[in-house]
Amino acid sequence: MLAIAFFFCIVAGKLFYVQIIDGRSLQAKALDQWTRDVPLVATRGGIYDRNGLLLAGTDTAYTLYVRPVEVQDAPHLARVIADALYLEYDSVLSKVARTGVSEVTVAKKLPKEQVLALMQAAPKGVYFSRDISRYYPYGNFMSQLLGFTDADTKGQTGLELYYDDYLRGLNGYQLTEADIRGNSLSDAIRYVPAVEGMDIVLTADKSIQFFAESAVDSAYRKYGAKSASCLVLDDTGGIVAMAEAPSFDLNNVPRDDLDALFAMCKMSAVSNVYEMGSTFKIITMAAAVNEGVADLDDTFYCAGSKEVDGQRIKCWKTKGHGSQTFAEAVQNSCNCAFMELALRVGTAKMYEYFRLFGLTQKTGVDLSGEASGLLLPEDAVKPVDLARIGFGQAIAVTPLELARAVTACVNGGLLYTPRVLERVQADGKLVYQSVPQAKQVLKPSTSALVRQLLLGVVNNGSGRLAGVAGYEIGGKTGTAQKYKNGAIDRGKYLSSFIGFLSAGSRQYVALLYVDEPQGLYYGSQVAAPYVGEIFANVAAYLDVPQANVEELPTFVMPDCLGKTYGEVQALCRKHGIYLEAGGEGSRVVYQFPVAGSECTSKCVLFVDMG
Repeated sequence: MLAIAFFFCIVAGKLFYVQIIDGRSLQAKALDQWTRDVPLVATRGGIYDRNGLLLAGTDTAYTLYVRPVEVQDAPHLARVIADALYLEYDSVLSKVARTGVSEVTVAKKLPKEQVLALMQAAPKGVYFSRDISRYYPYGNFMSQLLGFTDADTKGQTGLELYYDDYLRGLNGYQLTEADIRGNSLSDAIRYVPAVEGMDIVLTADKSIQFFAESAVDSAYRKYGAKSASCLVLDDTGGIVAMAEAPSFDLNNVPRDDLDALFAMCKMSAVSNVYEMGSTFKIITMAAAVNEGVADLDDTFYCAGSKEVDGQRIKCWKTKGHGSQTFAEAVQNSCNCAFMELALRVGTAKMYEYFRLFGLTQKTGVDLSGEASGLLLPEDAVKPVDLARIGFGQAIAVTPLELARAVTACVNGGLLYTPRVLERVQADGKLVYQSVPQAKQVLKPSTSALVRQLLLGVVNNGSGRLAGVAGYEIGGKTGTAQKYKNGAIDRGKYLSSFIGFLSAGSRQYVALLYVDEPQGLYYGSQVAAPYVGEIFANVAAYLDVPQANVEELPTFVMPDCLGKTYGEVQALCRKHGIYLEAGGEGSRVVYQFPVAGSECTSKCVLFVDMG
């Protein structure tokens, strides 16, 4: 009795396992044995800009299959297929007359018209499956941001990878009952329909992206740079444009050199950290104003260097700026003034603002590969370190972190989480809508004063070449030396400009940076003009009203070679132009613009004193 009960329990347990636990798996295996299936590939969702313009779409083609065991008259079927698809008869016949196979592929990438023509003949044993391929209407455009897919249209990089779950959909199947030889047991066909991928709509604007792409490509080529990049944000943290050069054609991805492809796929604005140099001074300025340790009545003195902790730290202008107001110090990008501002705020408060501005962690942007800023441990920061941080050294951030923080400095003090996705929709119906997330990090009055000071940089200071007559543009130049193995990498710079355009009730912030330009390297000369070009195009595109424009008189740039600094300074005062002087020599050995160039008072003259 015990033995019988024991074996009965074993049998009952096995039945329970087969029918309940493993039942679905065995049913699926059985279904696979007595059915033949043709996959119904799901259409991948499209990627659109904020205005509904297609940035990534799908092409549909069809593959023709024949099941030879179902074919009753192979020569006749071969003739029907060959005539409908314009194929060679003998080649088709050799396929449809094959034996020992359940199905054979006859032709691929067939257009819908040919498929319909063949279906009208209703030949027995003929089946079709749909094939999907990805295409990008603009080719070499927004390449790093959009990313690309593999041969099976699965996302591999960029937004194609990050939002692959939304875009890819679920494949379906066309099922036909068949015996072990593949003979149909029934004329009935069962369908498991594909679930089409969803569409995603971005915060990006195709037109503004085009302006940014044109600017970075021009800067990259003109200065023979390692790379050039541009990031444009709106005042709610939406990424309106992200452009990188060099780039590649998304319709012809260069997969033969994977290392080079990987390098080109990186979004440097998100994944790389840099010492941004003087563009970082906006953060120092905002913290000092917000803490009440600096205002427009302040004055600063620059003798060309400042001693902190027994170390002498040079200003970029080694001859010094002399006595200057707060506004003039910002316009001059005076290192000594910003060292003083950082020391006034103090280490604890400065690091509190770094945390407020999100510089100590990732921004949370919906893109892969994001890095976070690199800061010295707060308890290890000495006054000399803080002084250097004040003008953008000894601290490295991603361009996106900087652009996000500067946006908060000029939009009323609101720090937004940057985002690329605007909404997700399926069959035209809204599935998901992103909502801007923000926190107040500065007083509105602080933001207003920062805007005023940055407008002065473009109207009267080193950022003049970013100005566009009739529009409200402010910003800050940056020229940062690069380091290698802890030492200055001679002759290698990161040249940048970050600025804002007031467009009615909206604002746009643009950061353009050129990595290792050859020849000229000052941000005022290399990057600022391209941001001005972008803003001019954006203003025209958005139909921003233009204020009355006063025509500026022109003059021919004289030859400054061999002149003393005082002589060049007098010349600049005469024509109302801004002077940037590098080097520590007594006479000019290089100038730009060169002698004979036609200029206006909006010109910035760069001279090298040797």
